[in-house]
Amino acid sequence: MKSIFWSTCLVSTLALVGCGGKSSTESAEASNETPSAPMTYAQDAEFLKKHTDAIVLGEDEGPSLVVVPAYQGRVMTSSHDAKSGDGNGWINHELIGSGKTNPHINAFGGEDRFWMGPEGGQFAIYFKPGTKFVFDDWQTPAFIDTDKYKVTKQSKTEVVCEHTASIENYSGTKFDLHITRGVTLLGADAAEKHLGIRPGDGVKMVGYETSNTVKNAGQEAWTKDKGLLSIWILGMFKHSPTTTVVLPYKTGDEATMGPIVTDTYFGKVPEDRLKIADGLIYFKGDGQYRSKIGVNPQRSKPIIGSYDPGRNLLTIVQYTLPAGATDYVNSMWEVQEKPFGGDVVNSYNDGPVDGGKPLGPFYELETSSPALALKPGEAYTHHSRTFHFRGDRAALQALATKLLDANLDQVAQAFAPKSDQNSG
Repeated sequence: MKSIFWSTCLVSTLALVGCGGKSSTESAEASNETPSAPMTYAQDAEFLKKHTDAIVLGEDEGPSLVVVPAYQGRVMTSSHDAKSGDGNGWINHELIGSGKTNPHINAFGGEDRFWMGPEGGQFAIYFKPGTKFVFDDWQTPAFIDTDKYKVTKQSKTEVVCEHTASIENYSGTKFDLHITRGVTLLGADAAEKHLGIRPGDGVKMVGYETSNTVKNAGQEAWTKDKGLLSIWILGMFKHSPTTTVVLPYKTGDEATMGPIVTDTYFGKVPEDRLKIADGLIYFKGDGQYRSKIGVNPQRSKPIIGSYDPGRNLLTIVQYTLPAGATDYVNSMWEVQEKPFGGDVVNSYNDGPVDGGKPLGPFYELETSSPALALKPGEAYTHHSRTFHFRGDRAALQALATKLLDANLDQVAQAFAPKSDQNSG
């Protein structure tokens, strides 16, 4: 399983004092950087260019996205319309505007960011040897938090960043690695090639691919007995009251395939926020209730998504899912019985913690690579493709049927009040 704690840690971290003596919130308020209303994509892009080394892919009008090399080449946000459209990614304006960094983690936001696992357990890379699995000892490695990646290629539609790093896991195993992360803006032809369907005339789209390559740059093979790493791609997306995450899964006997969904990361998810249909998992992404789910490798399919009828927005994430792979790292904060019994895909919904404020709010779609047993010089690439489609219901339904085998009317009604369901 992936960590059940990281989101709590993010919330706690925002309250800590930054290295300059003020909290990130205080600094942001002092500089009047915190937006009073949601920003458009163009406003977000200008904000990021003001405070970071932001690179914009696309044209001044039409599909566009923002990549920040200082944040490990993450895609911060995207839009089908660079001039007047909404952005899709959640951005932490307070933290970025403060110019400060926080201990433990810097939650800059972004709808596609590069991380690595495992987070917890005897092979963890977020805990030093001999420490305890508690928040005070938890630290996001700099190479996925504060290290700036070097831009090695750039055009109007592509950015490639590279970085070298070394990390020691909880068991004392050292990993030397070279990271190459490419971000490519995708058009309608590429969408048809990868998804097998072309967006209809009534659909506006922004799509992009991230290729995330990790190479064993050391002299020793990476082996299960000493611990393995995995590539972990997480996307923070803007929530709405009507957003529903849709996770297709393989049906079959639980005795051989395991449970359909892991729903106890933060305590069991209430029934009014998680529903299981034949081949589909529905999960509420409204940013109002902190919860998380996961799907194991026996059940996962190489595509996940979400739908918001209020914005006429269908989001699709397609990712690398090798046939037959079963070893996925476990990130639970404990010495584990099954360190390679983790999930492949996860979805997190933000919300208040212990009566306080949420981090965002936002919701997340996450995917992971298998555990990487790499020989010296060997590399593995995890691809993640994100597509945001906006349009009328009929046009979006054709995409949802092909890609998710989902009926958007049923998705929209999954968590609607009973009175609305009866009237529909």
